[in-house]
Amino acid sequence: MTEGYSNPDCEVVDYQTYCLDPEAIDRQTNTGLLLRGPKPQDLEKRKYFVCIGAAQTFGRFCENPYPVLLQEKLGIQTLNLGRGGAGPSFFSKDNDKLLEYINNARFAIIQVMSGRSESNSLFHSRGLGFYTRISDGTSIGSDDAFRELLKEKNKDYIKKIVAETRQNWINNNKELLEKIKIPKILFWFSVRKPRYRERYQNIDTLFGEFPQLVNSYMINQLRKYYDEYVECVSRRGLPHILINRFTGKPTTIKDPWGGTWSKNWYYPSPEMHADAANALEKVCKRYLSLVEVHQRPKLSFVFGKWLFKKVKTIK
Repeated sequence: MTEGYSNPDCEVVDYQTYCLDPEAIDRQTNTGLLLRGPKPQDLEKRKYFVCIGAAQTFGRFCENPYPVLLQEKLGIQTLNLGRGGAGPSFFSKDNDKLLEYINNARFAIIQVMSGRSESNSLFHSRGLGFYTRISDGTSIGSDDAFRELLKEKNKDYIKKIVAETRQNWINNNKELLEKIKIPKILFWFSVRKPRYRERYQNIDTLFGEFPQLVNSYMINQLRKYYDEYVECVSRRGLPHILINRFTGKPTTIKDPWGGTWSKNWYYPSPEMHADAANALEKVCKRYLSLVEVHQRPKLSFVFGKWLFKKVKTIK
């Protein structure tokens, strides 16, 4: 998906894509994961922070996404792990090398990712918005898969599939959290609040705005496992007119998925990324100032009792 953005979008933004490590695998392509640059100069342990998420963290159509803006505010390098279409299982499964980079960071910002990226009893997903139909092995996009359900199945049946998908999203988020050992910030970045009620009229009323299918119940199931929760709800700057960076004039681009864009109406605008960085700044600074737990001396219970008696005797 990163490469899918780079080629059509090059007139608007140079994403400076690079491969982090051949052993950190993209679960869709089974090749080295391509990330958005600029590439960090070095990744010394605890000397950078990571931003985990989908296209909103990657920053499609935006020259300076919120990870870069935060880097400037905090004075510490960032590793932008945004991957278009990604859900929690993209990062939690079969990615030990990637998790090593995550756990060497100072803290992790984890974007609330879409629910449509998860598997259910009808469709298998590798943590992205592309499915394999279990019954016949054919590939299908998540939107098309749910359009078929809306057309062919009754409401109760679709509710069951939605419930399965949501539960898998919760489970895979928990699995990811268990594997991340550093401080974790859950980040809601959207044009809407978490609370919404799905309607079964069409794909838009079912999914809702990004993160699709995710509601307040799902967020509440996760918040207790995080060190912090930050919300940024903004639509400032949308729609965002795309400008050719070479000519300075409005342009139109076409992507591999059939999208034609002269205005960005879906992905966060540059103004929204600025709002996101402002929302996160205070919390992130708190984790820069904390003494790392693993650096604190660990006293045994027996030694602690001896030390207490010794101090008491000296007094």
